[in-house]
Amino acid sequence: MQSIRNIAIIAHVDHGKTTLVDKIIHASKLFRENQESGELILDNNDLERERGITILSKNVSVTYKDVKINIIDTPGHADFGGEVERVLKMADGVLLLVDAFEGPMPQTRFVLSKALGLGLTPIVVVNKVDKENCRPDEVHEQVFDLMFNLDATEEQLDFETMYGSSKMGWMSDDWQNQTDSITPLLDKILETIPEAPSPEGTPQFQVTSLDYSAYVGRIAIGRVYQGKLEEGKSMGLTKADGSIKRVRIKELQVFEGLGRVKVSEVKAGDLCAIVGLEDFEIGDTLTDFENPEPLPRIAIDEPTMNMLFTINNSPGFGSEGKFVTSRHLRDRLMKEIEKNLALKVEETDTEDKFLVYGRGILHLSVLIETMRREGYELMVGQPQVIYKEIDGQRCEPIESLVVDVPEDVSGKVIELATQRKGELKIMEPKGDQQHLEFDIPSRGLIGLRNNILTATAGEAVMNHRFKEYQPYKGEIKGRSNGSLISMENGPGTAYSIDKLQDRGVFFVAPGEDLYTGQVIGEHSRENDLVVNIQKGKKLTNMRAAGSDDNSKIAPPRRFSLEEAMEYIQKDEYLEITPQNIRMRKIYLDENTRLRMAKSAG
Repeated sequence: MQSIRNIAIIAHVDHGKTTLVDKIIHASKLFRENQESGELILDNNDLERERGITILSKNVSVTYKDVKINIIDTPGHADFGGEVERVLKMADGVLLLVDAFEGPMPQTRFVLSKALGLGLTPIVVVNKVDKENCRPDEVHEQVFDLMFNLDATEEQLDFETMYGSSKMGWMSDDWQNQTDSITPLLDKILETIPEAPSPEGTPQFQVTSLDYSAYVGRIAIGRVYQGKLEEGKSMGLTKADGSIKRVRIKELQVFEGLGRVKVSEVKAGDLCAIVGLEDFEIGDTLTDFENPEPLPRIAIDEPTMNMLFTINNSPGFGSEGKFVTSRHLRDRLMKEIEKNLALKVEETDTEDKFLVYGRGILHLSVLIETMRREGYELMVGQPQVIYKEIDGQRCEPIESLVVDVPEDVSGKVIELATQRKGELKIMEPKGDQQHLEFDIPSRGLIGLRNNILTATAGEAVMNHRFKEYQPYKGEIKGRSNGSLISMENGPGTAYSIDKLQDRGVFFVAPGEDLYTGQVIGEHSRENDLVVNIQKGKKLTNMRAAGSDDNSKIAPPRRFSLEEAMEYIQKDEYLEITPQNIRMRKIYLDENTRLRMAKSAG
C-alpha cells in the first residue's frame, strides 16, 4: 500500500507559494516534457492571477519516490479565514513559506497559530534568498520567535528549515550553498512529515470543503480518517443537529496531479472527493449508518458584513451586460453559496433585492468582480457591518489591525485609526519601520485604507482580521465631503469642468457619457451639490486676446472596485457593469432626494 503525506502550504500573499507548488509539480514530472503548462498553475482563475492572491484553496498531488504527497494550498488573506481552518484539518504537516527579506507577516501568524494548535509538524522554507539585501538568518530567528509566541510545543520549535528560491527552482538546507533542483525539499518532506495514519475500523470521512459541477451538483471534498470508503456503498451522514441520514456514494475520486481520477475505494489517510451525497454541509461526517462514529464538527467563521445587491436600473442598463434581470441575479447568488461557504444570501421583501453577507470588503468584492466579468450588471449599496445582541447589549465586530509604516509618518496613522475608535495595543520598532497593532471596529476599517495610504504616501502595509464581538463603540464619522452630482444627461464638456474645478475633485473626464443623479465628483464642502457640466461655451464672433486660453483640467480621480465600495455613502449605489463602475444616488431625481431627506429627517 502506498505511503501518503498530507501537507498544507502556508504563506503570506506574494511570498511565492504558488510558484513553489508549480516547481514541485514540474520536478515530479507531472507534465510531459513538451507539454505547455504556463506559470502559476494553481491560480487558475483570472482574478487570482491579476491580484496575485490565492482565494480558493486547492489540492494537488505528486508522487515522489513512490510516496504520494498531497499538497493543500491555503488562502493567505484573512478575509478567507474560514477556508483556512477547515483546510488544515486535512493535513499532518505544514510548510511555512516566508520571504527572506520581509520575514513572517501578520497574516501568516493567523494561519500558523491555527496549524500549531492542531499539532501539525512544521517545515520552514525561507524563499527568495536570491534577492539582494535579503536576511535569511534574521528571518529564521523571527520565525522561531513567532512560533514561541504562538505557544508551539518543544517538538514544533525544533523545526527543520530549508532555504532557496522557488523562482529559480532550487532548495537547500544552507542558503549560501545553491543546488540545482527542488528535490532536497521533497526529501525533507518525506523525512520530517509524519506518514498519514490509516487506522482500520468504522469508516470516518469529514467534509472540509466542496466543489460544484453543473453536471453532478455538489461534490464533497475531505479526508478519510478511519476505515475505507467504497463506491456504491450505502452510508450514514451525520448532521449538525445530531440526526443521521442514509446516503449512497455514487462515485469516488482521488487527487492526482492537478486533476482527479475515479477510483473504486479510498483508504484512511488519503484525501478524496465524493459525488452523489445529497444535501450535505461542511463539517458533516460520513460514517457507518448502523453504528455511526461522527467526528467533532468544524466551526465556520461567521460573516461580519453585508451589502445590498439589486438589479441595475440606471438609465443605460442592459447596454453592456448579458445578465440584467432579477432572476439572473438570484440564480447567480444561489449558485455562489453552493461553494462559497462564508457567504450567506438573504431575500428581502422585494424580489429584485438581496442581502449578501460576507467576511469583509475583499471577500465581497471578489464575488462582484467575478460576476462583472461573467457579464452581469448589478448595483450594490454601502457595506454595513452586522451587529449582535449579547447579554442585552448591542455588540459589533472588532478586528485586529496591523500596520507597518515608516517611523516619520506613524503619528498620522495612529491619529487616523483612533479617530475611527481604534485602540493602540502594540507599538514597536521593526527594522526602520514602526509596527502598530490596533483593535478597531469593522466599520472603522471601511475607507480607512485609502486615508492611510494617502497620509503615508503609499508606504503603509496594512492587514486586519476578525477578533471578536465587543460592545458598540459609539458613532464613527464617515466621509466628511459631499458629492458632486450631475444635473443633466449627456457627455460633460471640458469648458464646464474647468469652470467648476474649484468646487471639488472630478471622477469623470470630458466626453464621458453621464446621466442625471450620477455622482461625478467630490464636493469641497460637506453638502452635496448638483452641477451642470454638460454646458458648452457660448460662441460669439468677438475674440479677445488672452481670454481664449485653453482649459487646463486636473485628471479625474479613478477608483478600484474596493475603493468605490468603501467610498459610497448610505444614500448612494455603486452601478457595476462589465465595462464600467459608476457611483450614483439611489434616487436620481433631485426633488425626490429632497423629499426623502425631509421624511427621514
